[in-house]
Amino acid sequence: MSDIWTGEKVRLRGVEPGDWEGFRDLARNPVDARTSDLLEPPRSDEGFRVWTAERAGRPPGGEAFRLVIEALADRAFAGTVTVGETDNRAGRFKTGIAVTRDHRRKGYAAEATELLLTYMFAEQRHHKCEVEIHAFNDASLALYRKLGFSEEGRLRQHDFLAGDFHDVVLLGLTAHEHWTAHPRPSLR
Repeated sequence: MSDIWTGEKVRLRGVEPGDWEGFRDLARNPVDARTSDLLEPPRSDEGFRVWTAERAGRPPGGEAFRLVIEALADRAFAGTVTVGETDNRAGRFKTGIAVTRDHRRKGYAAEATELLLTYMFAEQRHHKCEVEIHAFNDASLALYRKLGFSEEGRLRQHDFLAGDFHDVVLLGLTAHEHWTAHPRPSLR
């Protein structure tokens, strides 16, 4: 069986205490922070060290978790992918991704998401993945549509960012749709 955490370009791995600089760099750009979530006041380096160390000490998996995207070419911190809002009864989960500016437009986000989907569908028996994307985030909308996600709805004027209200686009992908585009992992 091949390593389901490693693709051709990236490897998904647990958070390590030394990743604090990568997380700090992701949070430093206000445009990026608003696109993926919300803008927070600046955090100290020590604050990032403590935050990252706490996440590194968490047990793997669970209802919500975060993995680091590591670029295979140079073993660099390339971003993070998350699972959250897991509903085990219904077989649904939400995911999100953030990629560092130096590692964008290289296929890392798509490959990291595909690796995560394979794990959640093949090993955790989930049936559906959902994402919520700000309507102005064209790059993320294009990424998830390329991966086979379909628009399922829109929350009008749902989030307040940069002094205005913005729509949130709801996208979903079922396990069947994922397996249609990607072969199931083999035990051999």
